[in-house]
Amino acid sequence: MIVIDLQKVFRRVLEISTEKAIGSRLHKTSLSALKSIYRRPNSTFGGKLKRASKLVAVLAAAVLITTGCSSSSSDNAGADVKVGLAYDIGGRGDKSFNDSAAVGLDQAIAEFGIETKEVTVTTQSDAEREDKLRLLAEAGYNPIIAVGFLYATSLKLVAADYPDINFGIIDDSSIAAPNVAGLIFAEEQGSYLVGVAAALESKSGKVGFIGGVRTPLLQKFEAGFAAGVKATKPSATVDVKYISEPPEFSGFNDPAKGKVIAKGMIDKGADVIYSAAGGSGAGNFAAAVEAGAAGKKVWTIGVDSDQYLTVSADEQANMLTSMLKRVDRAVYDVISAAVNGKTVNDVLDAAAGTVGRSYGLELDGVGVSYSGDYITKYKDQIDKAAADIKSGAIKVPTKP
Repeated sequence: MIVIDLQKVFRRVLEISTEKAIGSRLHKTSLSALKSIYRRPNSTFGGKLKRASKLVAVLAAAVLITTGCSSSSSDNAGADVKVGLAYDIGGRGDKSFNDSAAVGLDQAIAEFGIETKEVTVTTQSDAEREDKLRLLAEAGYNPIIAVGFLYATSLKLVAADYPDINFGIIDDSSIAAPNVAGLIFAEEQGSYLVGVAAALESKSGKVGFIGGVRTPLLQKFEAGFAAGVKATKPSATVDVKYISEPPEFSGFNDPAKGKVIAKGMIDKGADVIYSAAGGSGAGNFAAAVEAGAAGKKVWTIGVDSDQYLTVSADEQANMLTSMLKRVDRAVYDVISAAVNGKTVNDVLDAAAGTVGRSYGLELDGVGVSYSGDYITKYKDQIDKAAADIKSGAIKVPTKP
């Protein structure tokens, strides 16, 4: 006669189940049931065969749960997915646009256990961008996500050569191909909201906007910001400057020039400056710190990510808010879809044949940061503006 110490076995199953089942609702539910049985006051482990049989049945179910479900899609859904992420100049660590994309990638890695490769361009050439994309495609990465509209020309060529690979591109919807998802944003909407905050906080009635490069994309930031400022304080003025002009795109990674422009605005009386300029925004933050040391309070507004979380303590003291552009959400959505055997293919322009996804206030794709608690006092006004944008009561311009 074989004697089984069910109590010891049960304890071990619970230990294994706990190790295997982290993050799975099904496992948690099953563990709860097992623990309930194990801890039930009038459940004994040395009773009649009938009760022992029931316990063995539950034990068998537990084993199936831990050995079968632990290898379910919850744990291994991303095991066969290889994701390539191609950053623009500055790459991971730019504390802005590229870092926002990295956040989405990191979230997907943590959730799905995917294999990834990250590459970064170091020059302004389309040839290098094409090489980076081809490198990922040749290595079998799928999907491949290009961070920034500057990849558009190169991606169009590469996507045509690799029709079985799905691509995503941030800030561009010009490529009409079934395997390319254009991931675009209503930057003007989020910029309108930080414009409201800027107007409410400004004491001088003079605010500034620094754009990285004068392109239609960056002019959406400008237009929305100016509209929000003017709607809130009609007498306010908005000083607009761009760091570089196309075809020169160094304006996204030139904090020295950004600082010079910000200091010029401060000298003319601006006390709130919004920089939508990638890594160049660091120059704006530095100029505000210097102004503060000289006895003049100047607020800054960050962009893309919540930059309050990544700047120095001195810079945090001036960081009024950030216009959140959820690049992380777009990156995550593309990867999540791939893990589930799908693609992000909302129709963007039926006539043009473009697909992807447009992220505005409705999808929480843009917004404002309340880190630092400096604009919490304006939350009602900001929320009202957001609601009016969503309802269509406010039509935010996309051009200056």
